[in-house]
Amino acid sequence: MSKKNDTKVEQEQPEVANEATATAETSENTAEVVSAEAKLQEELSKEKDKFLRLFAEFENYKKRTSKERIELFRTAGKDILVAMLPVLDDLDRALVEISKTDEEELKKGVLLISNKLKETLKSKGLGEVEVKAGDTFDAEDHEAVTQIPALSDDMKGKIIDVLEKGYTLGDKIIRYPKVVVGQ
Repeated sequence: MSKKNDTKVEQEQPEVANEATATAETSENTAEVVSAEAKLQEELSKEKDKFLRLFAEFENYKKRTSKERIELFRTAGKDILVAMLPVLDDLDRALVEISKTDEEELKKGVLLISNKLKETLKSKGLGEVEVKAGDTFDAEDHEAVTQIPALSDDMKGKIIDVLEKGYTLGDKIIRYPKVVVGQ
């Protein structure tokens, strides 16, 4: 019987060895599957990140081009409006000179033309920069043509006279008002 038991023991030992080898192979396969899955997860997260960045960049591009387009439409006629400013100045000078005469019909006609032109330009976005004598001079908002001695101390650094009106197109200044400043 001892021979039978010895043979049985010998037969059982190779089975245990086979099981250990199979377990080692299974754990290696599992490790390979886990590492492959981890690599795939990493690649997936990289691709998601790329996609999100690309999407955000595209959204920023759409917003930027939309703003540029709106700004372009708002200032599309800037050149024409700037070219019309001397005509406005001449009309204002003509009104001042005509008001010195007794011709009421002439005054009315030129005033109607002037008002119509101003309203048309105003509807296109042209605005007048409000400046009057006595306002404080600001180099960012006014263009100083000359400085003269102030009549009093309270007029130093203030606007004495407005030589030429300033105009805005939308919220941008297209021509700064030209002023005389007290020194």
